[in-house]
Amino acid sequence: MGRAERLPLLQQIEEERQSAVICYFTGDRENLGTRVAPDVIRVFYRHLLALGPRPRIDLFLYTRGGDVLTPWRLVNLLREFTPYLGVLVPFRAASAGTLLCLGADEVVMGRLGELGPIDPSVANAFNPEDPANPAARLPVSVEDVTAFLALAREIAGLEGEGSMVAIFNQLVNRVHPLALGNVHRNYALIRSLARKLLQMHLPAEEQDRVEDIIQNLTERLYAHNHMISRREARQEISLPVVTPSEHLEDLMWQLYLDYESDLQLLEPFNPAVMLQPRDFSLDFEAAAGIVESVPCLDAFIFNGTITREIEPRDGAPPVNVTFTRQGWRQLV
Repeated sequence: MGRAERLPLLQQIEEERQSAVICYFTGDRENLGTRVAPDVIRVFYRHLLALGPRPRIDLFLYTRGGDVLTPWRLVNLLREFTPYLGVLVPFRAASAGTLLCLGADEVVMGRLGELGPIDPSVANAFNPEDPANPAARLPVSVEDVTAFLALAREIAGLEGEGSMVAIFNQLVNRVHPLALGNVHRNYALIRSLARKLLQMHLPAEEQDRVEDIIQNLTERLYAHNHMISRREARQEISLPVVTPSEHLEDLMWQLYLDYESDLQLLEPFNPAVMLQPRDFSLDFEAAAGIVESVPCLDAFIFNGTITREIEPRDGAPPVNVTFTRQGWRQLV
């Protein structure tokens, strides 16, 4: 890990922001990625104990998303150690990352910074089968279900109770009722989480603003992969977004590039290339996520073995990959 190069950047960001900084970087390397997940809570606790209570804590964040319940628990933990929470977004903070931003007093977004809608796609045993792989289940987007019903009302012009009942019955014939129930549960859950995160720092008299932010991030963007720029986040969604100084912008981007390089995000994880022509097998270790502060460093590390197939079948990969261990590891 390039900690020696990152520590001066972290310390300069802390000095610029007059805060303690914890970096949470979930890598999106092709074939070897990580996502926001509950196992990071214990990792953060170690860093927070090492830092101690601070007037201000900043979370330097990069993620494509993950478990939607983790942001609520993580923000609550961070606020046990600080009355003022900021999130620094040099690039992506999508889905669960955006939920983390909702719990912050201040979101510092770089020029390339982007947030995203917060409505998840949900999957359980009752979801429709994937036609290409009957053993798999298709995720159901919360907003796709509500959009279907809106389509019937607003485009097809179906207004009567009988017409809507018929449309709903068609939906139930295609999607299991328990899968639809799970969709509604997540519909209510994500709005409840977003509301509680915003109410942590917005006063009671701004309840209308809270509801408007939730509507913008769930129902008015229409695509889960919509990329929200800092201008849109501040001016149209009314999030507490601020623009960093030129110096801070440069520091944030340099720190992002260091993580990007360390986790090899621009190079696909390709086991066949890693195995040398004369090798039959190779043990490997690869980092795919980082939590870092000035006193501590943890990495999410995959360990495994790559084995060459002696007589590969038609269409089968020339190598097998067996993961022997994966999880957070204390490095400092």
